[in-house]
Amino acid sequence: MRPTITRRSFLKGTVATTCSIVATSSVARAAAVLEKGEPIATLLDISKCIGCEECVHACKNANADKYPIPQKPFPKMYPNGVKAEDWSDKTDVIDRLTPYNWLYIQSATVEVDGEKRELTIPRRCMHCTNPPCVKLCPWGAAIQLDNGISRIDSDICLGGAKCQTVCPWLIPQRQTGVGLYLDILPAFAGNGVMYKCDRCYNRIAKGEIPACIEVCPENVQTIGPRDEILKKAHELASSMKGYIYGESENGGTNTFYVSPVPFDKLNGSIETGKGKPHLDVVSDRMKTGNNLAVAMLFAPVAGVVGALARFYKISKQDDAS
Repeated sequence: MRPTITRRSFLKGTVATTCSIVATSSVARAAAVLEKGEPIATLLDISKCIGCEECVHACKNANADKYPIPQKPFPKMYPNGVKAEDWSDKTDVIDRLTPYNWLYIQSATVEVDGEKRELTIPRRCMHCTNPPCVKLCPWGAAIQLDNGISRIDSDICLGGAKCQTVCPWLIPQRQTGVGLYLDILPAFAGNGVMYKCDRCYNRIAKGEIPACIEVCPENVQTIGPRDEILKKAHELASSMKGYIYGESENGGTNTFYVSPVPFDKLNGSIETGKGKPHLDVVSDRMKTGNNLAVAMLFAPVAGVVGALARFYKISKQDDAS
């Protein structure tokens, strides 16, 4: 009997040869940019995505050691209205963002050149150039690296979800029963740890590209210096008479989507809701007076709290050893 070859197994077998040349040049460029401390951005060509979900599985595999392992039963929270958020028994969910799934594929059925067509869109954190999640985190747990990547330090995050509240796309997701709050005030402080795409910052630091880019069989994503990538986004949009998302949203991001159809049409065709971000127009959250004032107030406090939290974690590790 001949073995059955599934679409996914076929793609896995061809990924290495399909991406090797592109990946090699992208790795070199990303590593060089990182050394200079310049912002890195990513271009996603929606017209190329086939929705194979190879990027989703690669993301989960590459970041498995960062995922939470909660302690159960969860501490009872006060006030009683604070609910636990537990995804530890649903780690296989890949149709939305969760603490265990930082990238997923959205689908939209739209009309392109007079014909119905299904477009698939890889969705994750947009990595804003002036991220509210970083500027408005009261504990300094959200960090923006010199290369523009924003990440959440799970060692000091208290899971208060401020980052999710201020994110225009509600990207960060919470897992209860893990993190620093368990050691401080488990009944009152926070409710776990927030998780989101960190752009495989640890891979980039080693001269590697994000796992989702490395495995893509269609070369949907291109990573490199922000100015260069934005220029390519405009060239691509011009060549396909398409549209760009991410250049001005929330004051600008380090993620640029290029689509053959307007994004308002895409936004009306995708499923949105909890863990499923929209593609709507977004004004600059950090331009509002309230957020600017809060950011200025939080900055020194967050720095001190973050330093104390890191010191506490180091001391605890030393005691354990």
